[in-house]
Amino acid sequence: MSTAAVPQPRSQAEAAARAGRGAAAGRQTKLSLAAGLLFAALGAALVLLASGRTWAEGNAAFAQGDLRRTVDGQDITGLPGALAIVGLAALVAVFAVRGLGRYAVAGILALCGVGTAVGSLLALDDTAALEAKAAETTGITDTAIHGVTYTPWPWAAFAGGVLIFLAGLLALGYGRAWPAMSGRYERAGGDRPRPRRGRPAPDPDRPEELWKALDRGEDPTGRES
Repeated sequence: MSTAAVPQPRSQAEAAARAGRGAAAGRQTKLSLAAGLLFAALGAALVLLASGRTWAEGNAAFAQGDLRRTVDGQDITGLPGALAIVGLAALVAVFAVRGLGRYAVAGILALCGVGTAVGSLLALDDTAALEAKAAETTGITDTAIHGVTYTPWPWAAFAGGVLIFLAGLLALGYGRAWPAMSGRYERAGGDRPRPRRGRPAPDPDRPEELWKALDRGEDPTGRES
């Protein structure tokens, strides 16, 4: 006489391994989320700070001698600062969308980082802002600029762009597991209807209640006819 095979319960080792994988995935999601937020916020702050600092200095030659001129990041190019702001907006939008939309926004975040870094590097060869400022001072449009030097701030903006790019990569790689904003905002106490308070029972000893009961055709004494 054959006996039916009885399914064996899952072993404790398999359950422990599955729980371990789940815990590891949870830690990975938290770490990637924290790193993405930190990189994007720090990178954008670094770019915006650097954009307002002096990036280049040079001497404008005119008849009376040389005049030292300086320009900041915004004078040379507004691209890094603008892309840093767009990157922050994209980071917020990552949590507002799901599915393919999240990948698209994460890609925009990464591209903002690339554009910020490239724009900062290109500023190291741009003397147009110095020439324009020298022309404003001397009144000569073809004022020659020499002795041009650059400060470390363009490189700081470049580093900020790299951080924004890394935040975009993290959003692309792990963003599908990041939490999403909820469109529901429940009020305290929920949406359950409040129970209506019942009307107090009439007091038969009060004269006005007796008259009301008689008007309704009821026996105020409570006796059945």
